[in-house]
Amino acid sequence: MNTTTLTTSFPTLRLTDVKAWMFATIFVVGNLILPQLAHVIQNGGFIFLPIYFFTLVGAYLYGWQVGLLTAVASPLLNSALFGMPAPAVLPIIMIKGALLAIAASFAAHRYRKVSILILVAVVLAYQVVGCAIETAITGSWMVGLQDFRLGIPGMLMQVIGGYFSIKMLKKHLG
Repeated sequence: MNTTTLTTSFPTLRLTDVKAWMFATIFVVGNLILPQLAHVIQNGGFIFLPIYFFTLVGAYLYGWQVGLLTAVASPLLNSALFGMPAPAVLPIIMIKGALLAIAASFAAHRYRKVSILILVAVVLAYQVVGCAIETAITGSWMVGLQDFRLGIPGMLMQVIGGYFSIKMLKKHLG
C-alpha cells in the first residue's frame, strides 16, 4: 500500500496561531463551494457528503483545532448563506464533523503518514459513531443509517480524494 510520510514533527496548529485561522478559513470556503457543486445533482448532499471533505483534510494536516473550527463553521455558514443544511439537522452534522476532525487528527498524529487504509478507518470511525448518535437523537435507525444507505460515494470521495489532497497539500505546503 502506498503511503506518504507526513513529517516527523507533526504540526498541530492552535487557535491562537494566525495560520490556524487562515487554513481553517480556506477549508471552510472549500466546504462552502463543494456542497454547492454537489447540490447540482438531486440528493447530491446525501450522496456525496461534501460538507465533511475539507474537515477531513484540514484536521489531518493541521490538527484537531483547525478540524473542529472547520467542522462547526462550515455547516453554520452553509445553512445561513444557502439554507442547506436545514437548521434541524445542523446538530448532527456538526457532531459528525467534530467526530471526523478528532478521528482524522488522531490518525495523523498516531501514524504520521497518510494511506488509503488509514483514511478508510478514519471515515468508518466517524460514520459508525455518528450513525449511533444520529439514531439515538432521531430514534430512527433508517435516519441513522442514511449515510451508509446513500453516502457510500461520498465516503469513497473522502478516502480517495482526501488521500490525494493531503499528499498534494503536504508536498506543496510543507
